[in-house]
Amino acid sequence: MISSVRGPVLSALGSTVVIEVGGVGLALQVTPSTALAARVGTETRLATTLIVREDSLTLYGFPSAEELAVFELLVGVTGVGPKSALGVLAVLTPNQIALAVNAEDDAVFRKVSGIGPKTAKLIVLSLVGKVAVTSAAVAPGRVGVATATVGASVQAALIGLGWSERIAVQAVEEILAGSTAEFDAEEAGVGAVLRLALARLGPAQHSGAANAAGRNS
Repeated sequence: MISSVRGPVLSALGSTVVIEVGGVGLALQVTPSTALAARVGTETRLATTLIVREDSLTLYGFPSAEELAVFELLVGVTGVGPKSALGVLAVLTPNQIALAVNAEDDAVFRKVSGIGPKTAKLIVLSLVGKVAVTSAAVAPGRVGVATATVGASVQAALIGLGWSERIAVQAVEEILAGSTAEFDAEEAGVGAVLRLALARLGPAQHSGAANAAGRNS
């Protein structure tokens, strides 16, 4: 079993990242935010799991062991395939998933493409006691799916600019938690949220930070 992949990024487009390992390019299915964080030519490491089907071998990659663990729990739920599980992680962090499960709130899962009411309820029932909130997180009910997608993109951009995943996640979650009072993050878009995050974090760590904020406007 392939538990992780490490090497230079050959390409990153949509939900696929190709990483060179020993002269071989391995295609991994990832969330859009993971693909956005990947930089062609730079080395990256992803935790992976291989899904074997009769007609295919598909490698899925994740920036953290926590995301991989949640993915594997999701695909173990009746009616949830790898594509749907990846879709859940594309718009919700592991913490947000844990909050929804602990609150028995299946509505947040119904907003994910491909997840119906019955499957959403099964996700909550199946994950009870298996996922835990590991840090302060924005309650899923307060952040819509589209807003969560904006947040994921901003987190990926900050990580790409050199901030650690922990700092990036914390900054974005604090902004989204107060978004109802400050602005509508969903309407403002990635560029506005990124600029606010950069201002919150202080002087840019890289000269390209300001340019990145402008490009995402």
